[in-house]
Amino acid sequence: MRRGWPVAVLLAALLAGCSPVPSAAPPIVGSSPVAPWPAGASELTGPPSSTTAAPESCDPTASLRPSGPLPPVGQVPAGSTVDRIRARGRLIAGVDQNTYLMGFRNPFSGELEGFDVDMVREVARAVLGDPGAVQFKVLTSEQRIPALVERRVDVVVRTMTVTCERWRQVAFSTVYHQAGQRVLVPVDSGATGIGSLGGRRVCATRGSSSLANVAAAASRPVPVSVPDWTDCLVMLQQGQVDAISTDDTILAGFAAQDPYTKVVGPQFTAEPYGMAFPRADEDFVRFTNALLERLRADGTWAAIHRRWLGEPPAPPVAVYRD
Repeated sequence: MRRGWPVAVLLAALLAGCSPVPSAAPPIVGSSPVAPWPAGASELTGPPSSTTAAPESCDPTASLRPSGPLPPVGQVPAGSTVDRIRARGRLIAGVDQNTYLMGFRNPFSGELEGFDVDMVREVARAVLGDPGAVQFKVLTSEQRIPALVERRVDVVVRTMTVTCERWRQVAFSTVYHQAGQRVLVPVDSGATGIGSLGGRRVCATRGSSSLANVAAAASRPVPVSVPDWTDCLVMLQQGQVDAISTDDTILAGFAAQDPYTKVVGPQFTAEPYGMAFPRADEDFVRFTNALLERLRADGTWAAIHRRWLGEPPAPPVAVYRD
């Protein structure tokens, strides 16, 4: 059964350059290979190293301890990553533009908005004293790690789950949001969760942990991969897939846009989000963790959560390793 496009979804898809009726994607499990480290330094943060790689025994939520309180703007060590960003005059951040409430392009103003976007602006405020001093680079899920490895961005804040595997390629902040994977289906579907979708087509994006989780589900759904989450929503609306499965934060945005959908079933994974950095940028990771400490303590994190995601729980507790 085909349903009409909600206006907000259509406008967002048009602004994002998405086709309203994408071709059905074949089932794909896994993600694209990650590009190797560049041979030399880039304009962003200097030469790569492996100092922040996760240890063999890995707690993926454990990040580097702050070196101290968040320093005032301008009082950072010369030659540090933060100093180089300040000299450039802008933070270069990878974000989403297709996930309502988290990172999306407002169809009326054309501006990027959402929980993740506001978190990026707080990083820019801490580094440069100006939350607007950001150059946004829109990335798909599978582009996140290559953009960091190739040093095209300083940071990625894009509903990115911290995992031990990803720690081998990039570095992460402490957890700034705790999500969990669930399922979105049409309102007339009888599905009650991932366990009832055996043999059914379930959509997720390439390069996301969600796709791997769908492929690993005991009920054996058929994973369908696409570049962007809005492509999943279009395919669900057009009857090309039976469900979408990803983090509940993303699904909440879809359900808010399309009243003909519903979120079902309990969380079947834990999805802790971290800000991601080029692996060598240990000083920037520690700086950002000091910022997150302040945002948790002074109510800024709660205010951002309330603005986009509703009444906030307690912020995620920071876990550190030295």
